[in-house]
Amino acid sequence: VSCGVGVTHRSVQCLTNEDQPSHLCSADLKPEERKTCHNIYHCELPQNCKEVKRLEGTNKDGEYFLLIKGKLLKIFCAGMQSDHPKEYVTLVHTDSENFSEVYGHRLHNPTECPYNGSRRDDCQCRKDYTAAGFSSFQKIRIDLTTMQIITTDLQFARTSEGHPVPFATAGDCYSAAKCPQGRFSINLYGTGLSLTESARWISQGNYAVSDIKKSPDGTRVIGKCGGYCGKCTPSSGTGLEVQI
Repeated sequence: VSCGVGVTHRSVQCLTNEDQPSHLCSADLKPEERKTCHNIYHCELPQNCKEVKRLEGTNKDGEYFLLIKGKLLKIFCAGMQSDHPKEYVTLVHTDSENFSEVYGHRLHNPTECPYNGSRRDDCQCRKDYTAAGFSSFQKIRIDLTTMQIITTDLQFARTSEGHPVPFATAGDCYSAAKCPQGRFSINLYGTGLSLTESARWISQGNYAVSDIKKSPDGTRVIGKCGGYCGKCTPSSGTGLEVQI
């Protein structure tokens, strides 16, 4: 076959020195007549969702295997009925481990950091920060050319309160005393992707502070960010770089 797994055949004969057919050859010494062979490298595998449409003749949204950087990766193709479908990665760990939050409470006295920085509903605060919100993610958009997660695409995000918050982003307006309460969590385990070594966050705003912990394999990140008022976002400005 020109692509995928095939079988090669050859003819094996027992002949005399005069090239005449013979039955005297030992069956144990007979070489194989057939074997399987792999020609995966010559397969025309799609490298984006637009090629899925062309090669597979489908306009159905769903999961497809794409050849990305020489490896097969499962990608969700959305908007397949349009001329420009988009690529998303379905997260194995969804709401509980892939979320972004801008915390809504503000301390009456912003120079303090009460309760050793832990969060309490009975704090001396008012819940009136207008930028507050909480979003959780089922799928994240990926740019397969730059290998960056497009953090501002919220098509498959669920905002349970307040304003939508981009992926990998957090903030608050809680305290000016290095007491961040906004949180984000990323868990890419099981997707085939991990964050690159160069993935960084920048703090923005007044008294901005962040505490970000990344797992050694780059699949997990937990962040606490805030200020008065402050937030943290991926430093590239365009997204968050990942690798296969």
